[in-house]
Amino acid sequence: MPPLFKDTLKVVNVGLGAFADNVTAAGGECVRVQWQPPALGDRDAAWKLAQAFANESIDRANEVAFARFLEARPVLAGIATAREVVPGMGSGRRLVLHAGPPIAWTSMCGPMRGAVLGAVVLEGWAGNLEAARRLLDAGSVEVEPCHHHAAVGPMAGIISPSMPVWVVENAVGGNRAYSNFNEGLGKVLRFGANDAEVIERLRFIARDVAPAIEAALRNLGAIELKPLIAQALNMGDEVHNRNAAATSLLVRQLGPALLASSFARERAAAALAFVAGNDHFFLNLSMAACKCVLDAAGDVPASSMVTAMSRNGVNFGIRLAGTGETWFQAPANAVDGLYFPGFSRDDAAADLGDSSITETAGLGGFAMAAAPAIVRFVGGAATDAIHHSLRMRAITLGSNPSFTLPSLDFAAVAAGIDARKVLDRGIAPVINSGIAHREAGVGQIGAGVTSAPLACFVAAIKALVETIGSRGTE
Repeated sequence: MPPLFKDTLKVVNVGLGAFADNVTAAGGECVRVQWQPPALGDRDAAWKLAQAFANESIDRANEVAFARFLEARPVLAGIATAREVVPGMGSGRRLVLHAGPPIAWTSMCGPMRGAVLGAVVLEGWAGNLEAARRLLDAGSVEVEPCHHHAAVGPMAGIISPSMPVWVVENAVGGNRAYSNFNEGLGKVLRFGANDAEVIERLRFIARDVAPAIEAALRNLGAIELKPLIAQALNMGDEVHNRNAAATSLLVRQLGPALLASSFARERAAAALAFVAGNDHFFLNLSMAACKCVLDAAGDVPASSMVTAMSRNGVNFGIRLAGTGETWFQAPANAVDGLYFPGFSRDDAAADLGDSSITETAGLGGFAMAAAPAIVRFVGGAATDAIHHSLRMRAITLGSNPSFTLPSLDFAAVAAGIDARKVLDRGIAPVINSGIAHREAGVGQIGAGVTSAPLACFVAAIKALVETIGSRGTE
């Protein structure tokens, strides 16, 4: 006992920080261990979590789901008009798709409401924004999530029937995914802008950009997207908030093929200039590729693998392979990051967009180690980017050898989020994201890093274990 009182007291504190404060106040040394009960302290969820880890059928299902995910081969199969190919958009429906889990028109955040209004005007269903608002208030225009139609869209995520979409096909399983075209930065529909300039740009994309790329693809044939994304990662992209390399690689393939086509030179030049001048152009194609490979694993009973993470500016939602199309939701987190001059966190909308499908597939925030330059956009240091990529290994089923991280000696990216591990270890999936102003049309006001709310995973694990029990597969 005497040495205990003579030497400097050295303590490891697990739990309340006040205990550590008392030790240091008395002159001792204390290492603080961040810890909280699993499943946010929910006793029922913690018991369900224990059952989930003990259930071999979940392990077997995860092996199947993860294998399907890894085997999927997303290829750019073509360009089409949304009403022609997106499931459920035909038959003259007045339907606008949005990002995130389901949300009513009256509950949408400012940027999403502004974007939906712009889409209604674009489609010619209303002559002006006020008339569009009346249609929506009366329920004469339907709004549904992109994910319910095998599609994804960044920020507000808007897809309406006349918009051109990327068609990405899984060459192994045959399933398809769709996304709209990226408008560039500034005053754009995905941030809720909806004036005449925005509408005209959307018409230019439909009239010139999409047909030009379609003409190039007729000469090229399908483009394999995994090798392109892999090369972009080794050139400094993470294909969520940094797509400069991926866009350049795409232009390098499309340009010569377009010039070799019979497409009018003046229109071809305008289309190529638009694509080349927009470093984010590849983002929407990256999202469709990720949606395609995750949907390949989207219906594996008993699997705890996460197949979608998305947000609508109000709520964050996730889906599991073992619970099909059910959403598990919680309030969306704020984004912690860098703001443009004149803006602050008080001006920001909550986390918004389908683009977290990239993180769900092991890219974006999970691959930040490949893109150290991204920290200048989202805040932090290059070591933070590496830390995020390493930390995500603790909550995934494995890694994806198709995508490697040069700064980690070309280690494969962590992939296949396991909802069980998220809850057990209290580590939320990291997401890097743009920050939208809470009011429609102001646009992007910054970028940063956020995470998925753990409450989504609590609900998901409870439902998964209950579903397995009802099927008698425990």
